[in-house]
Amino acid sequence: MYRVIVLYDDVPQADSYAQHVELCKRVPNGVFRYGKVTGAPMGEPKHVFYAEWEFADKSAFDAATRSDEFMATGKDAYKRGFPVPTVEFVELS
Repeated sequence: MYRVIVLYDDVPQADSYAQHVELCKRVPNGVFRYGKVTGAPMGEPKHVFYAEWEFADKSAFDAATRSDEFMATGKDAYKRGFPVPTVEFVELS
């Protein structure tokens, strides 16, 4: 299983993010989720908002991250002025 993890230091504006979510759901082969970060084991969490795509396998991940829909999500987030996130790719065992 593969994931694209998006971590924000600030919460995106709710109405604008709701519109952005609709675009994120169009990325092929994956499931999109998001929500507020609610805590950390010690102290305050470094990030306050989280989003992810989950893909069943490497082939689905590769196709999705090369898709026009995936590229459009980054452009849309930039145009909307969302906080610059940390984005990481993860392979789960």
